[in-house]
Amino acid sequence: QNRHFLFRRSFWLEKNKKPVILRITADDYYKLQINGKFVGQGPAQGYHFCYYWNQYDIGEFLQNGQNELIIEVYYHGVVCRAYNSGDNRCGLAAEVIRDGQTLLSTDESWEYAEHLGYGSSQVTGADVYFPEHFDGRTKPVWMPCVVKRTDHIFSSAPVVPVSRRRERPVREERLADGSVFYDFGREITAMLEIETVGESGTEIRILSGEEASGTAVRFHLRCNCEYDESFTLADGYNHREQFDYKGFRYVRLIPDRPVSSLSLTAIVRHYPFDENHCVLESEDMRLLRVFQLCKDSVKYGAQETFIDCPTREKGQYAGDLLITGNAHMILTGDGTLFKKALDNLSQSSEYSETLLAVAPGSFRQEIADYSLLFPLLALKYYEYFGDKAYLAENFEICKRLIDGFRNYERKDGLLCGVRDKWNLVDWPANLRDGYDFRLEPPDTQPHNVLNAFYIGCVCLTEQIAKILHIPYVKCSGSLIDSFEKEFYDPGNKLYTDCKNSSHTALHSNVLPVFFGFARQEAHAAVLDMVMEKGLSCGVYFSYFVLKALCRMGRYEQALALILSDGEHSWRQMLSEGATTCFEAWGKEQKHNTSLCHPWASAPVILLAEDILPHLPSVGKIRYKEAVE
Repeated sequence: QNRHFLFRRSFWLEKNKKPVILRITADDYYKLQINGKFVGQGPAQGYHFCYYWNQYDIGEFLQNGQNELIIEVYYHGVVCRAYNSGDNRCGLAAEVIRDGQTLLSTDESWEYAEHLGYGSSQVTGADVYFPEHFDGRTKPVWMPCVVKRTDHIFSSAPVVPVSRRRERPVREERLADGSVFYDFGREITAMLEIETVGESGTEIRILSGEEASGTAVRFHLRCNCEYDESFTLADGYNHREQFDYKGFRYVRLIPDRPVSSLSLTAIVRHYPFDENHCVLESEDMRLLRVFQLCKDSVKYGAQETFIDCPTREKGQYAGDLLITGNAHMILTGDGTLFKKALDNLSQSSEYSETLLAVAPGSFRQEIADYSLLFPLLALKYYEYFGDKAYLAENFEICKRLIDGFRNYERKDGLLCGVRDKWNLVDWPANLRDGYDFRLEPPDTQPHNVLNAFYIGCVCLTEQIAKILHIPYVKCSGSLIDSFEKEFYDPGNKLYTDCKNSSHTALHSNVLPVFFGFARQEAHAAVLDMVMEKGLSCGVYFSYFVLKALCRMGRYEQALALILSDGEHSWRQMLSEGATTCFEAWGKEQKHNTSLCHPWASAPVILLAEDILPHLPSVGKIRYKEAVE
């Protein structure tokens, strides 16, 4: 676990005007330098049977004559959501090409050294981050590389690497004990870069966190990550860029003896993001603040995958993808990362015909609610880009997904006893609006939310078949009839959580409206419920609530919820100092809340797709083509 290796290769090149292309990948991850200059990093995590790689035009980094490639490769070694690791696969593959001719490729002429600068540490968060205790005094011992057979199958085309930029703190305070406190002004996703001059053996303690009290950094984060790291100096000038990324706002550097200079920069990273592609114009400052909060959350949550957070899990969850991925396409006009996420979910069928909740990643978690969202995700991509061939590929996944869930059907078609997968409903559990059904493990009778998602999955798959003009047996009607018999209470015109309960949770009533199969007579009662309860749900589920309101034509009410200042609101986050969306409505509403969780970015989608087109007096979203 937590192993770093260096690879190097020198080569002679007579420069000319023809481009020089480098193709490269590594398992688990690499950072590449040419002639001492950073070039790129990657690859995006992927399953070994569709492994990703990057391509760079490296002409600007080359010099006439001798050149040197140095690549640091990291093997995480733990089964987790962030890496496809813990599988004993580690290595590097690269080739340099000019004018169709391979100038060099990875072979026995390369050298490697295990990077011994990294000290041992205990993995933190959900096994995704090893705090970096780095000793700058170590020197590599180089040895010849060995070429080994691999079972990797590479993707057919390169993927786009993350973009990087340097960012200085907005506040820097030198303290009496010789330490320095830094504030970057907002939550960012980044690595730290430290420059200093000091004596050999001097240790700088590095404390990072999302919160601070005065100049005391809360380095044990609410979300159970501990960012307490160290940098031991060699004599004289020292430069250190941390390898892995984390989410933070504050940093404190504490040298154990005086240093003559100390400088800190953040290397901010995220998927390429054009800030000016999507701009909200409005006179309502409350709306502008909420929109910017969500926009920044999506930006920092889009890495090589759509991560749930840059701290605890760093995983691409299908449920989070519905909101983060959709918002990202609106904000950037780019569907590349969303399409890759769909591919990853499809590829997870290698391990479960009903798909994994987190894909890629070696932690094979299943959440039934999330799997059933796949047709909705496929249709969302089609809605934006109109790719029927790709929709047809996803249709095959939808069919296999439904076939897998049919194993849990009762005679009337309703799902029951799905006990090998998490029945989520909403998260955290205290934001399920009192949902009256035992979920952990679930009872063997049917419950409302899981079956609402199942019916939605079936209805949307039938819609895909219709778009593609593919004959398909329609069975949604009988499922809806069974749902009505099981859950509908004609007395109050609402849907119960389960047959043996009279409780009508927000979740049980919003989903039938969202998926379009609720009785028309129920709409008024559901509307009254939503206006009475507000967002008595988690931030993730707020997307379904707001969409349901808009599908009933209640745009003003949806806007009112987005702008509300109650306990469950985006303004509650802002009142607690949020610069990116929280995992829950407030810091104390979940025991391990992360303070950057873009699954709370539903307002971007609702404003763009529903509210502002119907309420133009509130504001307007201008896209780059219109701005220019």
